[in-house]
Amino acid sequence: MIISRTPMRISFAGGGSDLSVYYKQGYGSVISTAIDKYIYITVNKKFDNLIRVSYSKTEMVDSVDKLEHNIIREALKLVGIKKGIDIVYMGDIPLGSAGVGLGSSSSLAVGVLNALYAYKGQYVSAERLAQEACKIEIDILGHPIGKQDQYIAAYGGFNFIKFNRDESVFVDPVICEKKLKNQLNNKLLLFYTGIERISSSILKEQKKNINDNKKYIDTMVNISEKMRQKILNNDLTAVGNFLHEGWLNKRNVASKVSNKIIDSYYMKAIEAGATGGKISGAGGGGFLLFYCEENFHENVRKALSEIKETPFKFEPQGSKIIYVSD
Repeated sequence: MIISRTPMRISFAGGGSDLSVYYKQGYGSVISTAIDKYIYITVNKKFDNLIRVSYSKTEMVDSVDKLEHNIIREALKLVGIKKGIDIVYMGDIPLGSAGVGLGSSSSLAVGVLNALYAYKGQYVSAERLAQEACKIEIDILGHPIGKQDQYIAAYGGFNFIKFNRDESVFVDPVICEKKLKNQLNNKLLLFYTGIERISSSILKEQKKNINDNKKYIDTMVNISEKMRQKILNNDLTAVGNFLHEGWLNKRNVASKVSNKIIDSYYMKAIEAGATGGKISGAGGGGFLLFYCEENFHENVRKALSEIKETPFKFEPQGSKIIYVSD
């Protein structure tokens, strides 16, 4: 039996610039961190030649091609496993058909690949896991998503990630004192809106209108670079303002990034003392992240008492194998 553990993520700035229609015009960049919310994959040899995959439903098939779960199906094909395997996955955050904006589908792709390779007795690098997860989600399945989620899931840590025109990706840790990183973590509040959304519809619109909205994403890339520099200089004073500026720009890239309910939550948090925030992932629902001085935390919690707070910590490690049995 093999068990892999793969982190989900939150992104601070630059979202949308990891789409190929954008970075192929120059480059994209994001600041993103892995968090201590995980996808767990268990892989075990099955006593017969069937394939069993268990998630919110259980599939039992005699051929990889018959699997409905598209990411697991394509991961099995890519790794070269055709029969006699049992795969179970679960997550710290509920995994439904609608995403929650923490990169869970990409964490699943990375984690499944990691577990399947370990099952075959192979070690693969974080770079390869990220590349192959991108291949499955973007190239094979045609999901209208970017690359940041796969890379942060594979590498872990708190990173500045640059997406280059030639398809190379640079993953550079945001270097700062541990004390400063802890201070940043302690000033962040994460709330689940309870609003489900299909991110693909938002991302399809964003890709379609990329040329019209390029100026907004250019600004968000610039924000990621400025935020990185401030943190490298051990300065957190502008983080809230950077998040707010990014949020104002992100609202323009697709019509369903926000809505009246999300806007209401956001304004309640700002009025209660948060200096900035953003919706996670593509937007439209999922999680809201806020930067707030700690003396205002209780005010923000009270203002958003109708939605669920989700405490989290930064996660320094990416996808890893946490259990191997003989």
